[in-house]
Amino acid sequence: MVSVSSSAISAIGYNQQTRRLKIKFKQGDTYDFCGVPQNIFDEFLRASSKGRYYDMYIRDKYQC
Repeated sequence: MVSVSSSAISAIGYNQQTRRLKIKFKQGDTYDFCGVPQNIFDEFLRASSKGRYYDMYIRDKYQC
């Protein structure tokens, strides 16, 4: 897990072999997302707004 600068998200992690993304929210919940392509994780890391990127490209798209 890598700490990120965000008002809603505290850390994100990614496993290349399983393509599993893990997001820890500041409210304390942690969620896993399955089948996430590497480029989505890379763009998520670089996004100026992690919350906006999550809402647009990850939320409800990679359910385990």
